Amino acid sequence: MLLVLRMNRIRLLPEQVANQIAAGEVVERPASVVKELVENALDAKATRITVEIQAGGRSLIRVTDDGIGMNRDDALLCLERHATSKIQRAEDLASIATMGFRGEALPSIASVSRFTLTTRERDSDSPEGTQVIVNGGRIVEVKAAGCAPGTVLDVRQIFFNLPARRKFLRSEETESAHIQHYLTLAALAYPEVAFTFIKDGRVIWQLPGARIENDEARPGSLHERLRALIGGDVKLLQVDYTTELPAVANPENEEETHPSPLRIWGFIGAPGVARSTREDQFTFVNRRPVENRGINFALLEGYHTALMKGRYPVCCLFLEVDPAEVDVNIHPAKREVKFHRERAVREAVAQAVRK
Repeated sequence: MLLVLRMNRIRLLPEQVANQIAAGEVVERPASVVKELVENALDAKATRITVEIQAGGRSLIRVTDDGIGMNRDDALLCLERHATSKIQRAEDLASIATMGFRGEALPSIASVSRFTLTTRERDSDSPEGTQVIVNGGRIVEVKAAGCAPGTVLDVRQIFFNLPARRKFLRSEETESAHIQHYLTLAALAYPEVAFTFIKDGRVIWQLPGARIENDEARPGSLHERLRALIGGDVKLLQVDYTTELPAVANPENEEETHPSPLRIWGFIGAPGVARSTREDQFTFVNRRPVENRGINFALLEGYHTALMKGRYPVCCLFLEVDPAEVDVNIHPAKREVKFHRERAVREAVAQAVRK
């Protein structure tokens, strides 16, 4: 009698492969690496962030911050998949207040690059920090290193171990433009943080951080930063509009949702100021740069006849709303968001612009 050994068809993927697959979701291109690392720096309460790239981010991406930093244990733990300081339980996903939160970014980036993390805790008495060197997802060396408080992340030769992915990268200029676009968004969302952007050894910008003592100072510092980034000759109008999202019956659990406050503030181009693309249209929800078709339509509705056909407004608008009103989990890169009361938000944005 022959014993037939059946192999299981379903097998657990090795950690390395799982990380590389997750990297496909998190790391589309060098700009996604910059985004994840800058978001972590902002979550770490950095007041200065420097981003340095070479060859459009293919050969080097270095992000340096003066945030709270990490001790040796945290530095090793942050490279484990699903290790995060941002959320603790599933319920936290319903109202996300931090930028990064899935705990996949660092292990994913480290699995497709030659990665060095150097960090030292801001409140530590020791002058020594920790350096972790990772090569394609494998930790090569962990050692003590002298460094300033904060964190430096070096990402070299992205996709060196995935030639198929490397082949899909666009030209250096295109990849640099994507990085610069993301950094513009981050710099607008956080005018109190000083940003330096260095490309191929040349300083592209050096934006000082504004002192924001209270909410009244915020529009002024945003206006300064907008002028620095899109030019001082663009005529801008200030927007500040507060409303309530109306209560709606929720058919799923028979409960009515409560009215929820919504504030829309920022700047829009004066009538006649327009662009042929949406490149100078910046929208944020709770300071997270987002794409939402409803908001795009609402802008056009608000301008109505003040815009020529086929032209797009210049704007930098911030929507402040209860985090539970927004779903940021619908896109792996957290770019697109969905509002639970989509129509009410759209109407409010159109009304704010119209006014």
